[in-house]
Amino acid sequence: MADAKVIPFDEDRPRGGSTRAGGARGGAPRSGRRGAAPPSPVTPLPGQAGQAGQAGHESPVPASSAPADGSAASPPPEPADVPEPADVSERADGWERRIAGGLAFLRRRITGEYEVDEFGFDEELTDQVLMSLLRPLYEKYFRVEVRGVENIPAEGGALVVANHSGTLPLDGLMMQVAVHDHHPAGRHLRLLAADLVFMLPVVSELARKAGHTLACAEDAERLLRRGEVVGVMPEGFKGIGKPFSERYKLQRFGRGGFVSTALRAGVPIVPCSIVGAEEIYPMVGNSRTLARLLGLPYFPITPTFPWLGPLGAVPLPTKWTIQLGEPIPTDGYAPEAAEDPMLMFNLTDQVREQIQHTLYKLLVRRRSVFF
Repeated sequence: MADAKVIPFDEDRPRGGSTRAGGARGGAPRSGRRGAAPPSPVTPLPGQAGQAGQAGHESPVPASSAPADGSAASPPPEPADVPEPADVSERADGWERRIAGGLAFLRRRITGEYEVDEFGFDEELTDQVLMSLLRPLYEKYFRVEVRGVENIPAEGGALVVANHSGTLPLDGLMMQVAVHDHHPAGRHLRLLAADLVFMLPVVSELARKAGHTLACAEDAERLLRRGEVVGVMPEGFKGIGKPFSERYKLQRFGRGGFVSTALRAGVPIVPCSIVGAEEIYPMVGNSRTLARLLGLPYFPITPTFPWLGPLGAVPLPTKWTIQLGEPIPTDGYAPEAAEDPMLMFNLTDQVREQIQHTLYKLLVRRRSVFF
């Protein structure tokens, strides 16, 4: 049997008459504590007595560097990822700025130190509150994909004309978020809304704060001359209240009033096609009796509403695409062109056909209603 070697666990203890480096220089060997009792001598195992005299020629191996069973020492554990002080400081500064900004916002709202324009538009409230509430619906629920937003000019007025659908006018709100969040200039879309919107409690105030105004030629022209981006959906209630069997089939665009407004203001018309809104509330019926009793243009009946009560009012999580097309310029026409019915009819038909054609192309490319 081969001779075994004893590895001492106390490196301060002399072995076989040898001393540590300090003892070789004439110093007394040091112990771990002053006044501590000397360690008991190690009794050599059989066959090791002859090695006691050779121990002085070997360097003691610390217990921390080699385990007692003779196996290789394991590497020290990797230190845990600790955030750098600079990162912690930046995070703390970010939270402090957010808290300070929130408190300053509340102070301005309480004291009334904020501005609204002549139409009631509250830009600060829209940016910090209303858009923050709509953004999860836009990004996570409907997962809206926007294309061609750069077709809206970076400055100056523009009239965005879009199709309307979905039983409830959520498509206008999603279009508003798309223009605000994805346009390089971060522009605001000022929607023209129907009279019913401004007759409803709470909804009327929020609509005014978000920049919506009454769908009339006078208000639209004033906004366009001020350099605002105005959104209009000429189908109106005929668009959002049409049955599911007629989805993505554009209704009449009226008598071309939006074209006349754009011609007077000399701003481009930007066609907009929205795919995905038709399926959020598949309207399979319309109770005209209830609609007359409630003073509504229609009372929708869907596979879930009114059968499931409030739960049936939850929209289906469809996948949306918003495509903004090439702008149609109007500044090249004479001022009296706004009174030419034939010109207005031709431009209205051109805008309608461009929106309808884009809808068909998007539907062909769509893989699924929900994905």
